[in-house]
Amino acid sequence: MSCLISSINYSPVKSLSFESVNSCEIKKDLGILNDRIFAFSRGIEIEKAQLIEKNPNERKLNNFLTLKNSPVLNKYNFIFNDNKLRLMLHGKELISISTNNKEQSQLLSNMLIKLEGSLIKPISLLQNTAFPFFDTTHSDKVFNSISLINLNSIEDFGKKINQTIEHQRFRGNLYVKGIDAWEEYNWIEKTISINNIFFKVERRIPRCVAINLKPQTDDNALNLLQLLKKTYNHFDMGIYLRPLNDGKIEVGNKIKTNQ
Repeated sequence: MSCLISSINYSPVKSLSFESVNSCEIKKDLGILNDRIFAFSRGIEIEKAQLIEKNPNERKLNNFLTLKNSPVLNKYNFIFNDNKLRLMLHGKELISISTNNKEQSQLLSNMLIKLEGSLIKPISLLQNTAFPFFDTTHSDKVFNSISLINLNSIEDFGKKINQTIEHQRFRGNLYVKGIDAWEEYNWIEKTISINNIFFKVERRIPRCVAINLKPQTDDNALNLLQLLKKTYNHFDMGIYLRPLNDGKIEVGNKIKTNQ
């Protein structure tokens, strides 16, 4: 059975929402076009926010609004197209801004504060298309990345804990089917190809408490992170890919493994 891309997702705003697409553009050493090109800073003044916006080496995870530190945001969604960023709740648009207008960016930040008073302030909307706000851009080894998750690994986990696990909890860019559970870990430090695009498989993805959140809610009653450790003695799900050339991928494309 062939290994195929089951779904493709990208997140215009770091950590806070995902959009499913049928195809996407891949950029060498960058990732999926428009993926995580925005982020909200959290609890830092504008001068520091502008610094981490431009320089990935200055970034720390606690500088940003994430589902780990702000689970109330899991019920919202962001849609980005035509240089417009829209904040959505249950399919209803709450605000739309031009991402080329800094004053409008502040309006969006103010809207979030108005909606969720518990958020740590100040909040600023940041944008960087050259170094998007991936988890892998604030680490000792800075690189932009694409996350790949094997649906059969999630299914194996669910069977072992006798729970149905929504794959959206793991917030993957690429979900794949057609390989054995955990086979993807055998690809680490090798290259794979999708539609003539080559990817270096960098490492496993360590998970955080955000996987405890039921999709589109702030319900974190199921402690998946604890169960992952108890079941497999690790906190990992998925792998990081670094694209080695440009191209386009689509749902249904085959994945080939290379040495």
